[in-house]
Amino acid sequence: MKRIVTPYLRRFGLRLGFERDWYLYLVASVIGVFMGLAAVGFILPLRQTEHIAEMLQGSEYLWILILLGPAIGGLITGILITLLTHDGVGPGVTSVIYAVQRRKGIMSWKIGVRKWLASTATIASGGSAGAEGPIVTIGAVIGSNIAKLLGTGSQHTGTLLGCGAAAGLASVFNAPIAGIFFVMEILLRDFSLKTFTPIVIAAVVSSATTQGILGDAALFQVGEGFFRDGLAFSVSQIPTYLILGLACGLLGAAFVRTLEFSERSFAATRLPIFARPVAGALLLGVLGFTIFWLTSSESVPKFYGNGYPMIESIINPSSYFSDNDGTMLKEAAPLLFGLAGLALIKLVATSITVGSGGAGGLFAPSLFIGAATGGCIGYAVHYFGWFPNTSPAYFALVGMAAMVAATTHAPLTAILIVYEVTQSYDVILPLMFAAVVSTVVARFICKDSVYTFKLSKLGVRMGALSDLTVLRRLTPEDVQIKTATVVKSTDSAQKLVDLMESTGTSEFVVTDEHDKYCGMITSDDLRSALVYREAIPLLQVSELQRSDLPTITNEETLDLVLDKFSRSDVQSLVLIDPLGEILGLVTRSRLMNRYQKALDQDASQ
Repeated sequence: MKRIVTPYLRRFGLRLGFERDWYLYLVASVIGVFMGLAAVGFILPLRQTEHIAEMLQGSEYLWILILLGPAIGGLITGILITLLTHDGVGPGVTSVIYAVQRRKGIMSWKIGVRKWLASTATIASGGSAGAEGPIVTIGAVIGSNIAKLLGTGSQHTGTLLGCGAAAGLASVFNAPIAGIFFVMEILLRDFSLKTFTPIVIAAVVSSATTQGILGDAALFQVGEGFFRDGLAFSVSQIPTYLILGLACGLLGAAFVRTLEFSERSFAATRLPIFARPVAGALLLGVLGFTIFWLTSSESVPKFYGNGYPMIESIINPSSYFSDNDGTMLKEAAPLLFGLAGLALIKLVATSITVGSGGAGGLFAPSLFIGAATGGCIGYAVHYFGWFPNTSPAYFALVGMAAMVAATTHAPLTAILIVYEVTQSYDVILPLMFAAVVSTVVARFICKDSVYTFKLSKLGVRMGALSDLTVLRRLTPEDVQIKTATVVKSTDSAQKLVDLMESTGTSEFVVTDEHDKYCGMITSDDLRSALVYREAIPLLQVSELQRSDLPTITNEETLDLVLDKFSRSDVQSLVLIDPLGEILGLVTRSRLMNRYQKALDQDASQ
């Protein structure tokens, strides 16, 4: 059936003008509507489980649910892993990045189905993970398969994949701008207008669709009056936000390392792949029951699930004060130990859940850890009276962005998503400062993000946001130059054969009677001449040389050099100085080796 329908759709698309770019806007709109509906279908079951957890508060059987609930979700996830095998390489966003980098944006529909069902089972049963990673993956799979169905070609598959991913994230956070830049900064790493426009359309349409149905922010929001006293960011506050950025940077790097250690540890157990999520869920259940018993709580542990209800509490100013005027701070020790403990436990719980094979995103846990860290530092700032007009909740909000930036190495996305949640410009300056600081610290300690550490093991180099930018920073002086073998245009062709046998070289630079460059003899040229070897002594070098090849100077950047290679289809080009003197040969292989080394250096900075 598919073989019949797909060609028909392709022919129909060509008649509509689908060979041009404008149709992408229409397809992006359709993806936006579809993903808006899909986000609602994905969010509502998770909300329902939160209501059920609230209803069970104080129940005498709650401890059984806390202990064994995650294991049920782990078992369902394990079964889905067994039944819906696919060619993904890790957590959802990691698989999306791999598809963009290595598979031309092609993703199996099984990835989306498994991610939807397994994530719902994991998060609803208490697994410590977020909803944004799964919805990004689901959207990417939908966009990829729509592109495949329409036969748009590889040049547009990545764009439609990005449309679905951006639409999904925009829906769950009610943050279309952040959804757009998440895709551009992390997934596609492409800010061209051709890619940007359809992704904007998909994100806006999706967000509008979701909010039209739900009528509120899909996951969490800052209440009205949050900035009623103003933030009044000034130079004097920079040291405190510097400390916050440093703390989140350290925790972000620790999160990546802990997650990587967890994956290695579960893999080392030699358990079958389907059994690892169950083992991880049992460990999580033991951790949750221990916290439940030690604190004599009557509710589900706050670090279970996506954690958004707890985030709303942490960024609520009233959580830190015992009076309505926001002047009397609550007792320090319980609050500080509680927030610090929550941050560390959430880090460990998420590493266990995702590292064991549980399905879910890492964005929400990062927001949780950042909010708790920011709340701790903000409380200390207010307690010591440094900035009495602020609230610890402001620091919790900034900590969310700083932690997301540290774990994803995407400060722009982190800044925008928190900015859109608050919808206030008052917070933008500390957001930018802390997010950039945390990113620098995290990248210094750990060059990989939570999404790329597994890709690095597979040899996938992400490089800078634009690979062309790397080439524009380098010149031939940065490349190892090969010594040129020079011959005269009047020399006998037999000399070429003699030099090839004595030196092993097969490429020659030809000069005229004034020792100026006049052409090259490539290995292909020499190989063709050797077919008629008996005629070689009768030929001159000038009869074999190529005079149409471009030359290179040290003033040119490597993007221009690479363009010359692509147009000439040769393995070496001559490097000359401004006076026409021959400096040597730039080879295609050495240029690409230098390029790869530059990508590695960018990734490690």
